[in-house]
Formats: sequence, C-alpha cells, structure tokens
Amino acid sequence: MLSASRVHPEELMQRAENAFRHLLAGLSGFSILVVFGVVFAGSVSRYLFSAPLQWSEEVAKYAMIYGTMFGMAFAYLQGTQITFSIFIDAVPAPIRRKLALGVDVATLILGGILVHAGLIFAAKRGGIMASGIGIPMYWAQIAMTVGGVCLVIAALFRLIAFFTRKSSGGEES
Repeated sequence: MLSASRVHPEELMQRAENAFRHLLAGLSGFSILVVFGVVFAGSVSRYLFSAPLQWSEEVAKYAMIYGTMFGMAFAYLQGTQITFSIFIDAVPAPIRRKLALGVDVATLILGGILVHAGLIFAAKRGGIMASGIGIPMYWAQIAMTVGGVCLVIAALFRLIAFFTRKSSGGEES
C-alpha cells in the first residue's frame, strides 16, 4: 500500500521542473507587465499632465533586464531558444543527441560564468545609488547573477532529463 502512494523520482523531478518553468514564465510576464505599466504611466503623466515621472525610465529599464534574464532561462528550458536548426536537422539523431548534451553542458558553464561575473560587477558598482529611484544599483546589477542562477538551474534540469530519459539507442533528439 505504501508503494502505491510513493512518488517516483522522475515524476518528482518533472514536477520541480514544471514549477520552475511556471515561476520563470510568471516572473517574465510580470516584468513585461511592469515595463508596460511604467512606460504607459510615464507617457500619460508626461503628455497629458505635463508632469513626467522621473523614475519611470529607470524602473522600466531594470524590469526589462530582469525580464530578459527570466525569459532567457525560460526559453532555454522550453527548448525555444535560437538554434541553428538547418544544421542540427541535417545530422543523424545520435549526433543530435550529443550536440544537445554539449549545448546543455555549455549552458551550465555559461550560467556559472554569469553568476560569477554578476557578483563581481554588483560588488564593484553596487554601492552607487540609482539617480531616478534612489536605491542602490546593486538591485539592478545583481540581475545578471539572478539570470545566471536561473540558467544553471534550467541546464541542470535538462541534463538530469538527458541522463534519466529512457533511450532506445540514442534515437531521441
């Protein structure tokens, strides 16, 4: 009876990946909503009331950066990132599988580099105050680190799926 209620590790991993995917989609969507809302409010304020919102451009810019970081990891996890499909489709399935593994490993490494570089960047320039919104630039500059962490997590999900997928001799792409 206990074994019937147990969750298999593959199912648990799939649930975690789906939750992460939904989180990335939600954060990306929220970032775009903030960009749209702030630009709209800034435009209305400037052109209708002749009273520009001094902070609107800065908030929109930072929301766009965060949205890009979340969207980058989301697109990669979905498999909808830009690829050279004309090349990839021309090679046999076993080679495509090896190329996919190479892309996932390279993405994991790139995500780690983004995390490291983002931390250095935020540490060096994070104490500067943002002129429009009056917060430390750290919160805008750490976006690169956040994006790198999201990319590392996405790459780990894809690598785990790659190695746990039941394969029939490398025929899956």
